[in-house]
Amino acid sequence: MTRLDLPGIARPHPAEVTFCVRGVASPLLANLFLHYAFDLWMHRKFPSVRFERYADDAIVHCRSEEEARSVLEAIRGRFAECGLELHPEKTRIVYCKDTERPGQHGQIKFDFLGYTFQPRRAKDRWGRFFTSFLPAISNKAAKAIRQTIRDWRMASTRNHQRLEDLARFTNPVVRGWMNYYGRFYCSKCVQVLRHFNEALARWARRKFTRFRRRERECPEIGG
Repeated sequence: MTRLDLPGIARPHPAEVTFCVRGVASPLLANLFLHYAFDLWMHRKFPSVRFERYADDAIVHCRSEEEARSVLEAIRGRFAECGLELHPEKTRIVYCKDTERPGQHGQIKFDFLGYTFQPRRAKDRWGRFFTSFLPAISNKAAKAIRQTIRDWRMASTRNHQRLEDLARFTNPVVRGWMNYYGRFYCSKCVQVLRHFNEALARWARRKFTRFRRRERECPEIGG
């Protein structure tokens, strides 16, 4: 049992919350705590600064490096008051470099919710290329997708199934990946999902003898 006293919030009785580490209630309790410890505090302390938070990951948008450093120190102090501390490696100031912000900085990318935000090539409506700060599927998320596809072992353990059975098994998952990670910079997501096409081609060559010598044509089955 841990007692949580949030500075600046008056209450008639002290609140006590039981932390169930790795339990079902743990993310919910953490989210409720950070709503008061961080969200409401940010609205009071920095009403003009925009931010997003999902669980214990947050992004704070600042207009200059000076403002970013000031806000970061204030957040670090706020967390210390609440008995928390920022992650020393994940917490950093990132410069959102693009065509209009061509300056130099040591950190120009970050990961958030399975996406990597960084300078990327883009095209405007007149067909001209420029640099924009855009999200795309992160390397960590891409690695997890490839590992999931390998764990399915379609060629070695599912070659007795029909194509329709395989589609019912894989389609909901692949559709979910595409709907989420394909929303921004879709070409990166498509590039990762080629591993699914290759796995499906190996399944086809194992199941159908007429495809075993047609390695270049088989991948089009999953296209």
